[in-house]
Amino acid sequence: MKKIILSIIIYLSLLSTKADEGMWLLSLLENNYSTMQKMGLTLSVEEIYSINNASMKDAVVIFGGGCTGEIISGKGLLLTNHHCGYSTVQALSTPENNILTNGFWATTFADELPCPGLNVTFFIRMEEVTNIILSELNDDMSEQQRNDSISKRRQELEDEYSENNKFLVRIVSMFNGNTYYMFIYQVYRDVRLVGVPPEAMGKFGGDTDNWTWPRHTADFSLFRVYTDKEGDPAAYSEENIPLVPKWYFPVSTTGVKEGDFAMIMGFPGSTDRFLSSYGVKMAIEEKNPTIVNVRDIKLSSWREFRRADPVINLQYASKYAGISNYWKYYIGQTQQLKNNNVFEKKKKIEDDFQNWINKNNKKEYTNVLANIASAYTEISKQEKFNNLYSQAIFGGPEIFSLASQFRQVYDLLKKKDEQTISEKEANQLESRLKSLQSRIENYFKNYNLNVDKATTAKLFELFYNETTLDQRPQDFNEAVQKFNNNFEKLTENLFNNTIFADKRAIETFLQNPSAKLLDNDIAFSLYTKFSDLYQEKREPLSEQIEILTKANRLFVRGLLEMNPHKLYAPNANSQIRLTYGKVGGYPIKDGLYAKHYTTLEGVLAKEDPDSYEFIIPEKLKILQQNKDYGLYAEDGQIRVNFLTNNDITGGNSGSPVINGKGQLIGCAFDGNWEAMSGDIFFEHILQRCINVDIRYILFVIDKFGDAKHLIDEMNLVND
Repeated sequence: MKKIILSIIIYLSLLSTKADEGMWLLSLLENNYSTMQKMGLTLSVEEIYSINNASMKDAVVIFGGGCTGEIISGKGLLLTNHHCGYSTVQALSTPENNILTNGFWATTFADELPCPGLNVTFFIRMEEVTNIILSELNDDMSEQQRNDSISKRRQELEDEYSENNKFLVRIVSMFNGNTYYMFIYQVYRDVRLVGVPPEAMGKFGGDTDNWTWPRHTADFSLFRVYTDKEGDPAAYSEENIPLVPKWYFPVSTTGVKEGDFAMIMGFPGSTDRFLSSYGVKMAIEEKNPTIVNVRDIKLSSWREFRRADPVINLQYASKYAGISNYWKYYIGQTQQLKNNNVFEKKKKIEDDFQNWINKNNKKEYTNVLANIASAYTEISKQEKFNNLYSQAIFGGPEIFSLASQFRQVYDLLKKKDEQTISEKEANQLESRLKSLQSRIENYFKNYNLNVDKATTAKLFELFYNETTLDQRPQDFNEAVQKFNNNFEKLTENLFNNTIFADKRAIETFLQNPSAKLLDNDIAFSLYTKFSDLYQEKREPLSEQIEILTKANRLFVRGLLEMNPHKLYAPNANSQIRLTYGKVGGYPIKDGLYAKHYTTLEGVLAKEDPDSYEFIIPEKLKILQQNKDYGLYAEDGQIRVNFLTNNDITGGNSGSPVINGKGQLIGCAFDGNWEAMSGDIFFEHILQRCINVDIRYILFVIDKFGDAKHLIDEMNLVND
């Protein structure tokens, strides 16, 4: 084990990269520094990442649960994407004051809107802990024993370094469990909405333009972080003050040109660059088509109701956006996995790996590829089943989503009824009931009974037609038979015999909860039967999953050993990373090259008053007609979006795009269609990051939003 750890440490010390691929760990930037300097970086490594001094990393935050944001003023002003702030803005909107549709600009601190439940998380530092985590492991351990040991060590470190929950500590694996790092964060819980353009601008192009180039979207929103009077994180209070940050980004008004250096710091969510050819095959044939099929039905059902009723449109805006984003992602990924021959590329890597094993007599890796192949053979047989359950059942009917939150309460209520509940469990029950009570108001604010009924009927029909008799609970099969395959009637009966479609019924239950009431609730009972059958069907795969987990770990370890000088980077895993590259266009297809930027004229050219995706506010048209651009134009044009070849993925949304001087030049928000396979295999020629030009953001704030006071907060630079 020590030999393995040492070889990995030696490998890490050799890390370097080409300009485009690589989501790099901040503590290892010394290995990339000379390359970055040659490309245009003028900062020192200490100015990017320092433990003891203020540095760029102190201005980059996790925004909410899955995006990135950056501090852009000395008063805690925060920039992120419009789509990252979308659910918060939707929650703050009402039919009478729909700021999602109309936009919002606070004129004073007092006008800024508190955002209940929204947090931002600042990165403090990171440290490799591989030796600590893996010190007690040996190759004779089962995967369960290995996981138990790792979990124990992880918990010990998290407890030690959290300082009684002052800090959030995350211990995560890199290179498929071959190395481990500790990341320490601090969470700030008072975040307020400062400004957001109307949805017509912030989501301009909608689903049609999503994941494509050219783009013309003002995908940004502004928030502010608040602290207590001592500058520490605190819950919302009128007495709180704007954050005084350790560091914030100066904002460049110079603009970008093709070939300029650009780096992005953020929190990329997940990539799977070491996925085998067998995993690619399963994604193309089983996983992706199933997800797309289910989400297509759900989206089309919601779309009908949203177009017919403005109240429903607002209620389902955020939920729709969340589902549609990755609905189109999986469509694009499947297409580009095929177009970019990713299966063949992965197969070539595996063939080279096997040849290396045979040539060098690497016995410890002899069965790795065979084990991966055999495991996928069995896992693939249930992959469609797994995704039908996750998408059409557990993530399908909204009443099931709500019922699932009562499962643990039910188990505790059963113990209470049987008088076997312990004092600790009684306290847990009380806590969970209070938690459910606090969620109900927000849940039903964004819920419509008729929408859920119609969608559930369609999802049930799809699920029934795409599964076999033994893959469905007996109660469900009997209900389908009882109602003669009429899924509308089946669904109507379900909704008429449950508390989970009615706010008052749930509130009444929570006042006097009992397990018996849930036993008699058809929706809760049916959800439970689905859940139990799913677990039963998944159990036989546990051995195959264990085989695959170990084989993948050995495969990655072997690749690092086979190619000690190859330019690998660890998969994204929601922890802070830095990627660097250049501004530039790309060849879309034969004879067609994509320019690296778009302009406001292009926004006007896309206008379609008959499509909600391409409506343009009248004020923006007037500003363009009058060329009222202020200091934000270049050559008489407002540049809207631009391209870089930075390596990003989901989670990087809202990330700062930074020039070689450490100045903010844009805000990352999307990737391009031609490289949608990039999370699995990076496409060096095609892969691009789509960014909002910071000057367009400034223009919208100043000229469209009449919020120049926010511009005055920033440190604008032009050098």
